Amino acid sequence: MKYVIKNGSVVFCDGVKRCDILVEDGKIARLAENIDADCEVLDAEGLHVFPGLIDMHVHLREPGFEGKEDIASGSRAAVAGGFTQVCCMPNTNPVCDNAVVVTYIKYRAEQVGLCKVHPIGSITKGEKGDELAEIGKMAEAGAVAISDDGRSVMDSKIMRLAMEYAHGFNLKCLCHCEDENLVDGGVVNEGLNSTITGLKGSIRAAEDIMIAREIALSESLDIPVHICHVSTYSGVEIIRSAKARGVKVTAESCPHYFWLTDDVITGFNTFTKVNPPIREERDRLAVIEGLKDGTLDCIVTDHAPHSSKDKEVEYSLAAFGISGIETSFSLSYTKLVKEGNFSLSELADRMSAAPARILGLEGGEIREGGVADLTIADLAAKYVIDGEKFLSKGKNTPFNGQEVYGRIAYTIVDGAVKYSAN
Repeated sequence: MKYVIKNGSVVFCDGVKRCDILVEDGKIARLAENIDADCEVLDAEGLHVFPGLIDMHVHLREPGFEGKEDIASGSRAAVAGGFTQVCCMPNTNPVCDNAVVVTYIKYRAEQVGLCKVHPIGSITKGEKGDELAEIGKMAEAGAVAISDDGRSVMDSKIMRLAMEYAHGFNLKCLCHCEDENLVDGGVVNEGLNSTITGLKGSIRAAEDIMIAREIALSESLDIPVHICHVSTYSGVEIIRSAKARGVKVTAESCPHYFWLTDDVITGFNTFTKVNPPIREERDRLAVIEGLKDGTLDCIVTDHAPHSSKDKEVEYSLAAFGISGIETSFSLSYTKLVKEGNFSLSELADRMSAAPARILGLEGGEIREGGVADLTIADLAAKYVIDGEKFLSKGKNTPFNGQEVYGRIAYTIVDGAVKYSAN
């Protein structure tokens, strides 16, 4: 396999350069102006070439919930969204808490053969929070991290043991931060709009307390920890303060937290129901600033597809989650770059290089000799989001009708074109 990507604007960590890319045997063989090689040409005139996007927080639902999504449909959605690698959370059925399920996910992903799929194992058996899962065996089988995503490990002693044990296998704990006792059945942000709608609120402190606990454990143990889907201004401040004093903490947030406020819940559209909840303008602006200054290291989707029966019920009974993997790049480019908050290199870092650094994955940069995982986008292309056109089984997006810029033109994995808009 050998071809040249010509005439594209290539997004490097230190800026954007007009450059050709020679791809050979799944690697980037050469970067130079006007490469003249006797091979096929992929013309990227008018397009931008990014390092392949990496989403370190998705839900592919398989095994057990294939009605919502499966590895095949999720992978098709991922490459359509520009993602060359995804890391899938363990809240499947059975829970991914052992080497057998890890091996199954990897095997299914290889069968599908689109994006690279990295399983994340659970911290505790069955995600029940009371007994450590088979962390070492999952690491040997190919798990890249552990998480009880969707739930916090409420027992601090078990969380400490998990961090210490996982660290021995060079795995990080990815922490869903909510004090379940404080949440107490809350389904939206606690504030004016929860009062107006009569929907039960979840206080910011429920998230912040658990962020602070994970950071305290990380600092005391001198072990890295990662905070999932940060949604509060106060959580951003807690992480910023910890980083300033050298704590080994990394963190992520999602497009719905820097696009939306809880004003959206007043229409009772269950597509706006996520966990943690969409919060207020102060929180939205803090997430943008946190992503800008590096307090929040990366942008993830928390892609959580659901069937219509999970969402077409009253708000308090609906499932939490947004189907976001096909819109993340466009939403991020439109809000962060086009509105003047980020450079293209910063966007590439938050959506590719940072996830690779955090989890130790190959990729995340464009360099000679590196893997040819590439995302090519038409940044001038404008379109309107329509969830019914998603390749994901989950059509549940609160962004229906939103005009955005930045359409994925090609997604290339190990040198092979896995998605083309043409």
